[in-house]
Amino acid sequence: MLKVLGFSKTLLLATSALYSLTAFAGGHLPGEKDAHEHHDQHQDHSSMQAAPAPAEAKVSFIQPADGQVFNSGEVKVVFGIEGMLVAPAGTDTPNSGHHHLLINVEKMPDMTMPLPASDNVRHFGKGQTETVLMLEPGTHRLQLLLGNYAHIPHNPPVLSEVIEITVK
Repeated sequence: MLKVLGFSKTLLLATSALYSLTAFAGGHLPGEKDAHEHHDQHQDHSSMQAAPAPAEAKVSFIQPADGQVFNSGEVKVVFGIEGMLVAPAGTDTPNSGHHHLLINVEKMPDMTMPLPASDNVRHFGKGQTETVLMLEPGTHRLQLLLGNYAHIPHNPPVLSEVIEITVK
């Protein structure tokens, strides 16, 4: 019985390690809400490089406005993009990418690697251009960052200005 239990623990640890590696390599967690499912399309990210970005490319917030105050934590966010196309993760289309929303990020992620998924770095790998956030009361910093088909920021990064909003 102990041997079977040991095997189960080993299998559990191996499975956990595999999911951890998948989340790191793909930049998202399996089943993450609003994330994409393209596990059959994953490649070795170590050989990928940032896609070049056109000089005129930019992302911005259509809403909310910088300085906007909300009476509840439900905040609709609409992403804007110019000079590039939005394409789902896993789709290697020239001059395209998908949005990542940075929420209260204190240190920018490594711009040469796939962006990690977390509560502070939200992925919109299906090509979404809006979302509804549930935020705690307080001031929140929001910024958009475009990633290529493998979640790697473009070179130079296509990054919005930081906006601050307040939830009462």
